Amino acid sequence: MKYLLLFAFLNIASPLFAKQWNVGPSRPYPTPAAVSNLVNHGDTILIDAALYANHPQVYFTKNNLLIRGIGGRPRLEAGAALAGNANGKAIFVISGSHCRVEHIEFANAAVPDHNGAGIRQEGCDLFVRDCFFTGNEMGILGGAYSPCTVTLEHNVFANNGSSANPGYQHNVYIGKIDTLIFRYNYSVNAIAEGHELKSRAKNNILLYNFIGNLSTIDSRTVDLPNGGAAILVGNILEQGPNSANSNIFGYGLEGLVNPPPHQLWMAHNTLVNKKSTGNFIQIAAGTDTLWLKNNILVGPKTSGLIVGAALHLDSAHNLVHNNVAVAGFANAAQSDYRLRAGSPAIDQGAFLDQYQWGNYPLMATFHYADTANFGLRPLVGWPDIGAYEFAAATSVAAPLLPDVTIFPNPCQNILSVSGAAAHAPYRIYTSSGQYVKGGIVMQGVVAVEDLPNGVYWIEICLNKRPCTKKIAIQRPGE
Repeated sequence: MKYLLLFAFLNIASPLFAKQWNVGPSRPYPTPAAVSNLVNHGDTILIDAALYANHPQVYFTKNNLLIRGIGGRPRLEAGAALAGNANGKAIFVISGSHCRVEHIEFANAAVPDHNGAGIRQEGCDLFVRDCFFTGNEMGILGGAYSPCTVTLEHNVFANNGSSANPGYQHNVYIGKIDTLIFRYNYSVNAIAEGHELKSRAKNNILLYNFIGNLSTIDSRTVDLPNGGAAILVGNILEQGPNSANSNIFGYGLEGLVNPPPHQLWMAHNTLVNKKSTGNFIQIAAGTDTLWLKNNILVGPKTSGLIVGAALHLDSAHNLVHNNVAVAGFANAAQSDYRLRAGSPAIDQGAFLDQYQWGNYPLMATFHYADTANFGLRPLVGWPDIGAYEFAAATSVAAPLLPDVTIFPNPCQNILSVSGAAAHAPYRIYTSSGQYVKGGIVMQGVVAVEDLPNGVYWIEICLNKRPCTKKIAIQRPGE
């Protein structure tokens, strides 16, 4: 028994003995391949910024690995060593669970079956951040594993696909996992009729991304072929003039085989069609819900705005027009979809603070920012339609105006707002800037009984000026 207890202790305690491995041309381990069979659970692999040419396939089988580029972004460039591998899959094949990959570039992966990926996901709960995927047959190729969440954030995917097998390789392809979280990414110019994003996950959460075709012959911008639950907030989806497909966004078009409910929630997105033909959203028959609010959908819709019918359609406060120029974008030709003064999208949206899916609010609180980043979306009057809120140069955070009083402060459950702001829009953020709730000040009162003790910022929009004040919630005994 004592030996079993010792064995269990060593397994539990193994993270305490995690090791750091330094990889680089001037290190004892010159490439990631040199350490892949040496690492253990919980280890860290730091890769010096350099060009790693003709990079072979590397397997990482251990759990809880952190693999990170340092001193810049190392470029792992595939060549003959991978292309000639009869069992070739990817530059990195990650079969361990709970692994993180950060700050690395994966390029030119090609294999005999044309599925050569920068990263092949074969373990659960993969997290990839701040990486580049360029010129591969697949940027990221994910397998079908459950329970499993894949999180991709702040990454760039560009020019991935295979002219040897058109239509089957993509910038990002995710298999039948539980949840994909895809946020703050820049995915563009899939080649050879590939998609910028294709996911078979049961739940797809797409937040504040730029996903589009600028110049290549791609297929759909986003394809969720098996239905399930999908939420899209604050994304820019662009279809270029050379796209081989007629619609920008597809849902359930290979069968609603994911577990129900089959619901598609889209808020504060900007969808732009630069082709002379096409449609915007195509859904499978039997889709439960299509919820479409505060979106811009501009450009030709020769086959309709929405193809297919949901059992429940809820759409309002969307800006729809055949002419892209009508939306009043800053520079649509350069894919700058911020709003100009006078845009018909300004102040025409609805407050969506009462809507959320799981822990994800449908009211946009951020916006996409170049490149593969995000910024805080200001509150300026009524919500604007689309992925951006118009804020003139003078519309910056200012001290609370003299005719507005907020009391008591600290408060327990009810915050009173007097003066001109008694019916104004508001938002509340944590002291670190995380959005927690918002809406309209109703009869001079904001209820905060649902917030725990702590320090917050309340932002009230008065005469199109966002004004902020620090508040404290303090209840005895908490």
